[in-house]
Amino acid sequence: MPNTTSSRTTDAFSHHLSALTSGPQRDALLRGLRGIERESLRVTHAGQLALTPHPRALGSALTHPSLTTDYSEALLELITPAEQDVALTLEKLDTLHRFVYAELGDEILWNNSMPGLLPDTDEGIPIANYGTSNIGKLKYVYRVGLALRYGRTMQCIAGIHYNYSLNEEVWRLLHADQQSTASAVDFQSDRYLALIRNFRRTNWLLMYLFGASPALDRRFLRDRKHTLDTFDADTLYRPYATSLRMSDLGYSNTTAQAALHADYDTLPGYLDALAKAVSQPYPAYEAIGTQRDSEWVQINTNVLQIENEFYSTIRPKRVTYPGERPLHALAARGVQYVEVRCMDIDPFEPVGISLETSRFLDAYLLVCALDDSAPLPPPAYCEANQNFARVTTEGRKPGVELVRDGQAVAMTEWADELFAKIDAAAAALDGLHGGDAHARSVAVQRAKLADPSLTPSARVLQTMRDKQQSFLEFGLEQSKAHAAYFRAHPPDAGTAKAFADLAAQSLEEQAKLEREEVGSFDAFVAAYRAYTLNRFSL
Repeated sequence: MPNTTSSRTTDAFSHHLSALTSGPQRDALLRGLRGIERESLRVTHAGQLALTPHPRALGSALTHPSLTTDYSEALLELITPAEQDVALTLEKLDTLHRFVYAELGDEILWNNSMPGLLPDTDEGIPIANYGTSNIGKLKYVYRVGLALRYGRTMQCIAGIHYNYSLNEEVWRLLHADQQSTASAVDFQSDRYLALIRNFRRTNWLLMYLFGASPALDRRFLRDRKHTLDTFDADTLYRPYATSLRMSDLGYSNTTAQAALHADYDTLPGYLDALAKAVSQPYPAYEAIGTQRDSEWVQINTNVLQIENEFYSTIRPKRVTYPGERPLHALAARGVQYVEVRCMDIDPFEPVGISLETSRFLDAYLLVCALDDSAPLPPPAYCEANQNFARVTTEGRKPGVELVRDGQAVAMTEWADELFAKIDAAAAALDGLHGGDAHARSVAVQRAKLADPSLTPSARVLQTMRDKQQSFLEFGLEQSKAHAAYFRAHPPDAGTAKAFADLAAQSLEEQAKLEREEVGSFDAFVAAYRAYTLNRFSL
């Protein structure tokens, strides 16, 4: 029997795509924005976590717009501006890397999602420091709370965040085409949530195609129980794994988060679920308390300290005003873009992600945005999570099956159906851009379905076997090669000066905050918890 649900959604997708590409406003699809946030640990030439402070030459991690830190003092985050063409986004990311390497001294960036050699104890991993201002101390306390809740080791995992938006003219055209009675803001938010639901159902495909962390250093687990196989004396792996980073060994849900099901059916539902999580006490965190020996160790004892503590493969986002909480921004002005958070660092690419991968993501996310999207009630939510988890650990296993609407389906069969739509989206984008870059990218990914050895996860393991390398040796060789590339191509004098000036400006901004600080930290925390923080967000 034909899949009637698939037929209907294919027809809806085709209609929406046609409505956007056949009229006088067809160039609206060219005006969406793409931004990338790339995380990377600073390490020594032996692959050990760098224990040095964030380099002063890179500016203030608190106030610099493009160079900051995430969890650890050594976990650098490079943030590009949002651009209409992802090729320009990647050029900006490349330039950031060139400047960073010009100032890193004898350290290098670890070009893998799973970390290299961490300190012997969890406590030996330095938490990021943001200075003595109240906002700087709040960012630090939040991370101390993460350490107590999840451990510092897990927070050293790194990834690529891909920020994606469609131009508001796209939503206006679809709003008119569908003759929707919703307001423009509500319609746009509803369509972004539809994108997220489609993404959550199908993001296992990204893990198969781009997962690049099938192995890890044995010491990462710190003697925790596991079901991994032994690759060599220092390396554990799963033979068919695609992304251990995104499996329960990496960003695993704690008991508190496992019970938290974000509602992606409506924006009010999503906001309500997250608002409850950031205001509802959790017994295990209450037992920790907010202070020890008069020092703050958590912002609060709730399920989540802040919204961003919720680990998700994708988030609805809105640029915030100074001091505004993310949930408030979404409630006030709706969804503006989505942040894709499940992409592994590609160890074979100097900046961690290729233009080819980015072009595919644009076609795939366009399908998610334009396709019909059924609600995602708790059973479907769990089904999607289970499919995702299965592909992270055994996605390359021959004959692997997933579950769709309660029925078993071969992963390759479902993937073929998705690729039919992604092909159409790529063709439409190429028709607008000129050339065939998107179609070629999709063709490269489609080949991985027929030949799993072409996937990054398989290439990582095959390289390690061919060179008889441990995970640490593999990661170090790749990272050193990319370091040599960037050091051989330093930024030009003008670019270097512009970045140096920006770094100096950010340091002065932090110093100004610290000089002009008013009020106690206790009062500042109370104000933040009451959503009245007057500057910055975490």
